[in-house]
Amino acid sequence: MTNEQLFLGIDGGGTKCKARLEDVDGNLLGEGLAGPANPVRGINQTTESIVSATKQAFAEAQLNVSQITNVNAVLGLAGVNLPSCLDMMQNWQHPFARMKVTTDLHIACLGAHKGQDGAVIIMGTGFNAGSAIAGKLLEIGGHGFVLGDSGSGARLGANSLRRTLEVLDGIAPASNFINAVLKRLECKDAVAVVEKTIHAKPDFYAQLAPLVFEYADKGDPLAIEQVNIAAQYISRIARRLLADNPPRISLIGGIAGPITKWLDQDIQDQLLAPLQAPEMGAILLARQLFNK
Repeated sequence: MTNEQLFLGIDGGGTKCKARLEDVDGNLLGEGLAGPANPVRGINQTTESIVSATKQAFAEAQLNVSQITNVNAVLGLAGVNLPSCLDMMQNWQHPFARMKVTTDLHIACLGAHKGQDGAVIIMGTGFNAGSAIAGKLLEIGGHGFVLGDSGSGARLGANSLRRTLEVLDGIAPASNFINAVLKRLECKDAVAVVEKTIHAKPDFYAQLAPLVFEYADKGDPLAIEQVNIAAQYISRIARRLLADNPPRISLIGGIAGPITKWLDQDIQDQLLAPLQAPEMGAILLARQLFNK
């Protein structure tokens, strides 16, 4: 197998980077998981995560990492919808035989619908949505943490902390959810919250998302308020995608499961489970591009 072509699919986002390695016949050889791989947050971190996840996949496959030069890779990354980030990744002196860089949205669409037309909404640390229909890729909502990501885990966490500060300032009612947030952060007052978050990145805020859903499910009004804000935004995004009549629409990402029941019922009724993971969509694209 020394000179045999290998196919690698990478799914890189704001929290983690997943790798899937297959042989020329489509057999799974190994998988890997590493840290963040969003070039908006740093090209070095991104490339280190890609290499780390790839090496893990080689180790699981019991292959010598020197065979990385036989790899046909497709990297589906958050952030490369921005030309500056795409240029950085395309200029990376990568170790692979051949490499294609595309968006995490693109590979998510390919995976969720097994290469057929469809739409996806990605809601993890960040947020993105779009569709692939008749060869045309539409992307909406992926505007980053500062100006967008309204349906993301990071935004749920950040909005909850804003509400927490309002409670501490005496301009909003307290609740058990707010107490739980303060306990999780090990903070007792507003100054402590600001000190802890002043340099925080999106993945810091996203770690609070499970707590929001936990207390929303318990009926806490402030937690429900935050979940509803995100759910209403996602429902509006879904309607925009459905206006183009995609054959299928799926939710993907860390908060996709817990938020589904909070979406408008007409949206819930049209959701279909993704057929494959995004990294499998990346490999599908790698085979289309490089298996010649």
